[in-house]
Amino acid sequence: MTDIHPLRADAQRNRERILAAAEDVFLSKGAGASLEDVAKRAGVGIGTLYRRFPTRDALLAATYSDRFLSFAQASRERSAGLDPASGVRAYLEELALHTSVYRGLAASLGTVLQVGTPGCHATSEEGLRLLDHAQKAGAIRPDITFDDLVYVVTAISLAAEGDDSPKSRIAHLVSLFLDGISMR
Repeated sequence: MTDIHPLRADAQRNRERILAAAEDVFLSKGAGASLEDVAKRAGVGIGTLYRRFPTRDALLAATYSDRFLSFAQASRERSAGLDPASGVRAYLEELALHTSVYRGLAASLGTVLQVGTPGCHATSEEGLRLLDHAQKAGAIRPDITFDDLVYVVTAISLAAEGDDSPKSRIAHLVSLFLDGISMR
């Protein structure tokens, strides 16, 4: 979700205040927090928030975009030294871990990734690249789609929410999934 026209200085300041407030509110109260709380913390009216971010998912995507960009870059760098199946495994595990930054983000991950921020694009493109590479190498069944990967990450993230050791739980669940879709 990118603006076609540059924002006026006051509109840009409002946008930045909304994103900073959303970060604070989502970190403390989760992705389902009240958007009225975000607007109040930003010092803007709810109408101003909705003019900039027409949906909760648009606000989540914009707030999380830089994290998604960093995630995609780290995945590209990491996958250079991995076989195709391991690249997909690392991507799935890390994406599931990333969704836990905001409690409840996992439930809307698929929708958030479709919003179109630079981070959403980068994360989706990286997942598509890794999946294609693994399928061409014969490591993953050809009928698996990127949407399938997102659904699985969503389910895994929801299953690991509140777990005392989410990293090991996520790794276990990713292994179960990959065993089911591998070509071995």
